[in-house]
Amino acid sequence: MRIAKMVGRALGVEHTVVDRVRKDELGRGFVVEVRPYSKHQNRCPTCLVPCPKYDTGSGRRRWRGHDFGLAKVMLEANAGRVQCAEHGVLVAHTPWARPGSRFTRAFENQAAWFATKTDKTTVSTVLSIAWRTVGDIVTRVCDEQRALRDPLDGVTRIGIDEVSYRKGHRYLTVVIDHDTGKLIWAAPGRSSATLNKFFRALGKERRQAIQLVSADAANWIAKSVAKNCRNAKLCIDPFHVVAWATKALDKVRRTLWNKLRRQGEGERANAMKGSRWALMKNPEDLSRTQRQTLKTLEQDNHPLYVAYLLKEQLRAVFAEKGWQAAFTLQQWIGMARASRLAPFKAVANSIENNLEGIQHALMTGLSNGITESSNNGLRLLTRIAYGFHSPEPLIALAMLKRGGLCPKLPRLTHG
Repeated sequence: MRIAKMVGRALGVEHTVVDRVRKDELGRGFVVEVRPYSKHQNRCPTCLVPCPKYDTGSGRRRWRGHDFGLAKVMLEANAGRVQCAEHGVLVAHTPWARPGSRFTRAFENQAAWFATKTDKTTVSTVLSIAWRTVGDIVTRVCDEQRALRDPLDGVTRIGIDEVSYRKGHRYLTVVIDHDTGKLIWAAPGRSSATLNKFFRALGKERRQAIQLVSADAANWIAKSVAKNCRNAKLCIDPFHVVAWATKALDKVRRTLWNKLRRQGEGERANAMKGSRWALMKNPEDLSRTQRQTLKTLEQDNHPLYVAYLLKEQLRAVFAEKGWQAAFTLQQWIGMARASRLAPFKAVANSIENNLEGIQHALMTGLSNGITESSNNGLRLLTRIAYGFHSPEPLIALAMLKRGGLCPKLPRLTHG
């Protein structure tokens, strides 16, 4: 095998002729002079259609490649421009690099793989590139991978949620495929207008294929789903409904605590203040001390204990599922209203306002659990992605890691 061909294989470049290798101007690295195969020359970088030459552009250009040991390697080639009938005047296609990039395709694939596996300091140090540059790289890699395998194909059951990615109430709207557990779409914002972008990306035929949508009871989600997916059933996530009851329980506790303080019953008030975790925990997770606290509340503070039972009864409803659970939920609404506890009356009203979606969740067993799990991973990524100048690189990184679009680590193949 010729040395030039071995260098090309080591750099992971395809459809490329290596003319020669020389030291760079400082004598610390190498410059590899390359050119595309003749059949790959003078092509549009967007559609790859052969095009007439336009001019020589900026002349010679360099692209960063994989290092040779401790020495940096730059590929150098002419960067002439072509005139595409559809896309206009552009720098001609280079088989070794993505359009607009100053790095080889193999180098960018390696950087994207590292970005999904380790922290930003390690990526920047090992590859000797700025973290913001990594953001540009993962965006290009993600865009190409999306074009090769559309993550929106074949989806029928989706989960929709929001996740905070930065202080100042900055959110991403995220969509998960329930059948694969993968992230399939994300965009900055949390509104019907944001979610409508997802449904437009799906297109009419794929929108009609959506059967089930899990979400919380946010109006903006319900509005967008009703507008775009009329055939789909919206399933209100049971976890969020139980969370309503948990918040109501805490409101009852705080109200009674303040009442005892005003009445000068400081000892009883302090005992109630320390009961918060015993009330919030699931019964199976209670410690011996917390179980004793609940027994004391049953005897000493009946309204608070009733509120605790209502919270646990609602949790039991969603653990049961099916028609029996739907019937029991109606009974729970009656008990909540008869309890004379204002926070639980408000929960009963919220459940009735979202009853159809909650019943769909009970009948199908669909919840946002898988979406919440994915969001936990996204929250970790937001820490890694701190320093990106916009949410787009974060979304690209999330699609590579959580959406299964990450390319394989480049390797030298035999043969």
